[in-house]
Amino acid sequence: MTETTHTPSDLVAHPTVGHVVPFKVLAGVWLTLLAATVITVAVAGVDLGTFNLEIAMAIAGAKATLVVLYFMHMRYDRPIHAIVFVAALLFFALFVSIALLDSHAYAPDLIPDYAPGLLK
Repeated sequence: MTETTHTPSDLVAHPTVGHVVPFKVLAGVWLTLLAATVITVAVAGVDLGTFNLEIAMAIAGAKATLVVLYFMHMRYDRPIHAIVFVAALLFFALFVSIALLDSHAYAPDLIPDYAPGLLK
């Protein structure tokens, strides 16, 4: 039987365990997400007009950022992965924007006063 030896360069080709995030960090992020959820629900109960949507979207964006950075490990990953992720989000936004460009074409078909907040 032959004995195989491995050099350090051979080990580079094999995947290794990724960054292990400490429990305290994950618990802190989780508690922050819970607090942001409570704030979102509390703000939804206050009538601020159209500003309610802006606040809710800002909080949702902050929560999504925390999830991407810590639970998807983008904070500790290679920069190219973050670039690909952001590029995918930008292309998604571009495609949705293009789809919404012709919304005036079907706006007359909406039922009057069925969703009055959408047409104002």
